[in-house]
Amino acid sequence: MRVTIPHSKNKAEVIQAVDRAMQDVFQSMAIPPLTISHPQKTWNGPVMTFSLVAQMGFLRNTICGTVEVTDRDFTIDADLGLLNRVFPEQKVRTMIESRVRGLLTPPVKN
Repeated sequence: MRVTIPHSKNKAEVIQAVDRAMQDVFQSMAIPPLTISHPQKTWNGPVMTFSLVAQMGFLRNTICGTVEVTDRDFTIDADLGLLNRVFPEQKVRTMIESRVRGLLTPPVKN
């Protein structure tokens, strides 16, 4: 699955937002009967590599991928493995996009 999201912030701000958003995505995926374990993420410059293990009953599946941040957008490449058959890719894509966009949008001030 590949998701590209444009942004208008500086690269450092986007890297911080993506870092927070991916942590949020890891946690929000843990909806019974699905459990998440071994979440890992590392940054090498503007590229984050991530992985986690999703388990449903006896089925264990590793999800891994990268996020690359550029001056204009960032791209998430993720291999959902067998979970692509359990959860529709479009649903996962929409969840990721909304979480990340929410962190890139400044809060509304009253």
